[in-house]
Amino acid sequence: MLFSIFGRNKLGDPVVKIMAPMSGKVVDLEEVPDKVFSAKMVGDGIAIEPSEGLVVSPFDGLVKQVFPTGHALVVESKEGLPLLIHIGIETVNLKGEGFKVLVSEGQAVKEGTPLVEFEIGLMKDKGFPIVSPLVIPEMDLVDKIKLSGLKEVKKGQDVLIEVFLKRKDENK
Repeated sequence: MLFSIFGRNKLGDPVVKIMAPMSGKVVDLEEVPDKVFSAKMVGDGIAIEPSEGLVVSPFDGLVKQVFPTGHALVVESKEGLPLLIHIGIETVNLKGEGFKVLVSEGQAVKEGTPLVEFEIGLMKDKGFPIVSPLVIPEMDLVDKIKLSGLKEVKKGQDVLIEVFLKRKDENK
């Protein structure tokens, strides 16, 4: 077995490239004004302060869950990696106002498929932070994540995160 400075050579192991699902400013997860996300209680990832109100699929996969209020959804890559996209902070309290879900649970999606439209102005006017966490809730599937280091991203154009998955025999 070959070794690298990260421990193992991961050639041949699955890598999921997570494209930016929205355009905007990249924010470290630790800076998100909600301890559930900033303390990584629900998983690791990054956040985006969106510049426009559209979320697109970050990869080819499946819509696993759509929250009834439209403020969050989980998409799963074809490799089996789930990603929680949470639009804004405490936006569940909007009870669906300002969110238009464009997909349904169980729907197959291609990278760039529109998922949710949302009203940034409404969120700001009602006092909700628009910073939107993108979190990998099942970190036990992950060997390591590599953040792109970009400060600004365009939806569907920029790689935001590369996720190196554990081999199947390591997920125990």
